[in-house]
Amino acid sequence: MDAASQLSKGSLDVIFNDPDKAAKLFPVPVLQCLQIKQMAPNPAGDERYRLVLSDGTHYVQTMLALQANHVVHEGKLVRGCIVRLKQYTPNNHKGKNILVLLDLEVIESLGIHDKIGEPTGVESRPVADNSIPGNDFYGAKKEEVKPQPQAVPSRQAGTHAGSNIYPIEGLSPFAHKWTIKARVTAKSDIKTWHKATGEGKLFSVNLLDETGEIKATGFNDQCDAFYDLLQEGQVYYISTPCRVSLAKKQFSNLPNDYELAFERDTVIEKAEDQTSVPQMRFNFCSIQDLQGVEKDNTVDVIGVLKEVGEINEIISKKDGKPFQKRDLTIVDDTGFSVRVTIWGKTAGSFEAQEESVIAFKGTKVSDFGGKSLSLLSSGTMSVNPDIPDSHRLKGWYDSAGRNNNFATHQNMSSLAGATGRKDDLKTISQVKDENLGMEGDAYYSIKATIVFVKHDNFCYPACNSQNCNKKVTQVPDGTWMCEKCQKSQDKPEYRYIMSVNVADHTSHQWLSCFDDTGRTIVGMTANELMDLREQDETKVAEVFERVNCKKLNFRCKAKMDKFGDTERVRYQVMTASPIDFKSEGNRLAELIKQYNINE
Repeated sequence: MDAASQLSKGSLDVIFNDPDKAAKLFPVPVLQCLQIKQMAPNPAGDERYRLVLSDGTHYVQTMLALQANHVVHEGKLVRGCIVRLKQYTPNNHKGKNILVLLDLEVIESLGIHDKIGEPTGVESRPVADNSIPGNDFYGAKKEEVKPQPQAVPSRQAGTHAGSNIYPIEGLSPFAHKWTIKARVTAKSDIKTWHKATGEGKLFSVNLLDETGEIKATGFNDQCDAFYDLLQEGQVYYISTPCRVSLAKKQFSNLPNDYELAFERDTVIEKAEDQTSVPQMRFNFCSIQDLQGVEKDNTVDVIGVLKEVGEINEIISKKDGKPFQKRDLTIVDDTGFSVRVTIWGKTAGSFEAQEESVIAFKGTKVSDFGGKSLSLLSSGTMSVNPDIPDSHRLKGWYDSAGRNNNFATHQNMSSLAGATGRKDDLKTISQVKDENLGMEGDAYYSIKATIVFVKHDNFCYPACNSQNCNKKVTQVPDGTWMCEKCQKSQDKPEYRYIMSVNVADHTSHQWLSCFDDTGRTIVGMTANELMDLREQDETKVAEVFERVNCKKLNFRCKAKMDKFGDTERVRYQVMTASPIDFKSEGNRLAELIKQYNINE
């Protein structure tokens, strides 16, 4: 069979410029895949693919919907193959045509081919304007008519009240007339605000269909009209007018670039069919993989409930009002545990039993004292959900996990520290080979053993005024003067400023350490060590001798410094912490397991 003759030539031009005609002429267009490329994952970790498809005459960029990824996983969708589009949604964004592919199949019998024809980019035709422009007299330059965004109907199967059902993933500000069929997966309380410019109220819901999720908000009158109507877990038809705008990511945990705002004439109807829309959609991150997630990102997580903390009441710093919190500990089959904090009514009404499986959607990652999670107000929690991941974890825990010991992310310095930067765990030779610090500040972490500490000038006399810490000098009357504070003190506050040489199995490195790190390394304050020095100089040497061979996690900063006329990289310790040998053992065991799999 000739593949070229099977292509739906001219279909792309009709799809974008005459959608009504496209449904009749090309109900299931056949195209060739010219290119396939995996996109960078979004914060939710979704696996996305961008394709270039051709009808032999034109080509267009397309986006593969998540539910259609199976054609890639099965190895069928490859460059040069011929595909049949079963469901799709055309969009025009800023004059650029994009086709969202909801369902397609590879026609394997047509095989793989080099590029068929010499296709060119498909263009949207400008809207005709027969009026005489006001500046088109006496040779004035006529302005170019720009293509207008087209509102094109969806090819998703199904209609409601005469309108095509749009997929959530296909919504954009340029699809002006649409209806979606979606389940309410989360619903917020009514919130009020009071400002100098006025006051009001709002609520929001998360909406889900088989293609994606989107947040919708109702303000003031729409809050009154729709709050009681929209119930969590129920399926609704929602039709325009309804505003689509760019999502405010700081207020949403959903992986969608857009969000909805209900308007006065928005139509919302409860669907008779409540079963055809999925109940929930998760993008789970394993507890072990939280180690690689930067702070303030939002993730979904599932685990077995190991511990339930007591409910606590704390006072909000923002408005002084009390609210409740509760800490939960969950574990999974990666051998790690994590603390999840729930708030407000969710904390107060929590009744799940230990050893239940709990899925959290929309938790915020914190790295204070190690990785932990906090359930956002827009997030949800499902106990023993009827999903494969839940059944798998329950089976693992009942058969083997109940008696396991679990590692935590506490005090693990291979990731973001107090600054929230992501620091890779490296060897010392990697730090040198990669020239960290040569082209701007760089942060990294190492596990290393102290082999030498410079004994001379290990501390300096500092001002004991709050938030000063400047070096003070002794004056003839025996007191100590701070130039910054312009006051004298009877005795300074000694602070560490140490140089230590550390080594791992690959190399060694000099590190600069300040007071907090010095206390961790030495095990006493600089004041205490100076007092010891006055009593017996040899005891100081004994203290530093005990420091040798101490193995720690060092979180470091590599920075280019200038010494005289030369520049060199200085390595400064930001934090140092003892190694959690249980966690480290689990980490190494996992690396061995991965090595064996790869072998």
